[in-house]
Amino acid sequence: MRTLSLLTAVERLEDAKQLDPLAGVVRGLVKKAVRPRWLRDVLHGVPLGHPLHPLMVQVPLGAWISAAVLDCLPGAEKQAAVLVGLGLATAGPSALAGYVDFSELHEQHQRIGVIHSTANAAAVGLYSVSLFQRLTGKPGGGRMLGFLGLGVVSAGGWLGGHLAFRQAAGANHAEDVPHRIQPGWQRLVRLDELTAGRMERRMLGSVPLLVLRTAEGKVHVLSDTCSHLSGPLSEGTLQIEGGVSCVMCPWHMSVFSLETGDVVHGPATSPQPSFRTRITEGTVEVCLPGAG
Repeated sequence: MRTLSLLTAVERLEDAKQLDPLAGVVRGLVKKAVRPRWLRDVLHGVPLGHPLHPLMVQVPLGAWISAAVLDCLPGAEKQAAVLVGLGLATAGPSALAGYVDFSELHEQHQRIGVIHSTANAAAVGLYSVSLFQRLTGKPGGGRMLGFLGLGVVSAGGWLGGHLAFRQAAGANHAEDVPHRIQPGWQRLVRLDELTAGRMERRMLGSVPLLVLRTAEGKVHVLSDTCSHLSGPLSEGTLQIEGGVSCVMCPWHMSVFSLETGDVVHGPATSPQPSFRTRITEGTVEVCLPGAG
């Protein structure tokens, strides 16, 4: 089955560098407007373990779809107006979470993202006028603008789906690691080949791993592929967060615990696969729980 020709046009937009200046302005405004790290983590969805934005958009979309259904029924003008207002009230927080995610994506993601957000902003404008007309005794015009707004926000949602699934923005980019590792203990590297205090990249078969030998002789091993957007963690920065040794990704500054792989700060929301380690006759051996 052939894909829609529209998809080809959207794929061309991924390489449209003309959109970069606009994306840069939006990115800069978002980073200035949302500065606290804890707030960015919440809006990314770190406490949930997956992005918050796709969950939040269900409320305005659901409200507007329900309003469209009521607009097709007689005598439901007031209820439809309430739902249009609910959608408008919840669109702002939903958009804010999306913009925070947008600010930590690759250029190709952001080019689609600016079109996605423009479509959604246009839909909000249409629904705002629709609500005004409904409240000022012009329900017919309000209904027509509501249907038009639903069409525009649906187009924006399709672009959001392209971002999420075609471009894998927000997906766990380390999800495949357990499926590529053999179960049980495996030899990785000689302990004396590791320099204490320096993060190194080592391969276990075809899987890159981040390896750190501490001054105390412990060895921490995580998947080297950042779960956010596949950044190389071994090229990142060591730091201490709350007394815990952590690594910060060099691409988008996600922070993970070296001991557990847990997310300490976003934009990543999925933890890094964390390997158990042991030293056997001077060789570091690793085991990934749940591998295979």
